[in-house]
Amino acid sequence: MMKVVALAGGVGAAKLVRGIVRVIPPHYLTIIGNSGDDFVLHGLHISPDLDAIMYALSGLGSETTGWGIADDTFNCLQMLGQLGFETWFKLGDRDLAIHIARNEMLENGLTLSQATNELCKRLKIVSKLVPMSDEPVRTMVYSGQKRFYFQEYFVKRGAKDKVTCVTYEGCQNAKPSPGTLEAMRAAETIVICPSNPILSISPIFSISAIENEMRRTKAHVIGISPIVAGKAIKGPADKIMASLGLEVSPYGIAKFYKDYLDCLIIDRKDARFKTSIERLGIRVVVADTVMKNLQHSISLAKTVLEAPL
Repeated sequence: MMKVVALAGGVGAAKLVRGIVRVIPPHYLTIIGNSGDDFVLHGLHISPDLDAIMYALSGLGSETTGWGIADDTFNCLQMLGQLGFETWFKLGDRDLAIHIARNEMLENGLTLSQATNELCKRLKIVSKLVPMSDEPVRTMVYSGQKRFYFQEYFVKRGAKDKVTCVTYEGCQNAKPSPGTLEAMRAAETIVICPSNPILSISPIFSISAIENEMRRTKAHVIGISPIVAGKAIKGPADKIMASLGLEVSPYGIAKFYKDYLDCLIIDRKDARFKTSIERLGIRVVVADTVMKNLQHSISLAKTVLEAPL
């Protein structure tokens, strides 16, 4: 049975990995999660991308929103609003329990990867989920002279600002979390999930040891385009790519990842890009890539793991 590493961030990644663990034994999967979105709110360390993966793999995740815990309540958030505190980031009551537990672990001296591992154990998640680094790397979004943490740009301001630059503060000094490089070296397949290339995958690649490993890996590297018919399936990937001068298409995704990819999976609606992508030296599989439910996630996972070498 093949060992698989998934580079993951955002809703698309969470949907895909829950399909992968139904195609291969869950303990054969290691997920390297983006922690560039992490931030502190109300005194709590929040890891949105790691949480999305945990909720998807534990069965807690919301099908309707793609984030947070299904059927959560927001009593604490409503009370915070009554007290005059900010409520722009929607923290559910059960969701808060995860952040409180993580925060307590971090304050007691655990690293982010240790705290993540402990949370996964308690949620009975068999796959290995590791943050890209235990050191803080923060995705910063610039709009001219304005500078925002990612969650400020995306959630608080509704991704309305034209993006002129994105940086990953702290990446120069960040090391991969323990076990990350070992998992990549042992993997037969590395999957670049259908995540925002600028905001979810590039923070992972900003850590030089991970990026170097990607360049020399002998694993089969497969990507899934997050762009379908000229639009992001979810989130601001299309807007940001356009703002930064990147072609908003599977071809644009292929060019962005061309130094790493062996194969790119694109949606049937974008079949016309197959020839141009293959000219870049990347094999192309055309499939249904939009994951509307669990069966779609399983079907796409099978397509990924059966992609030709």
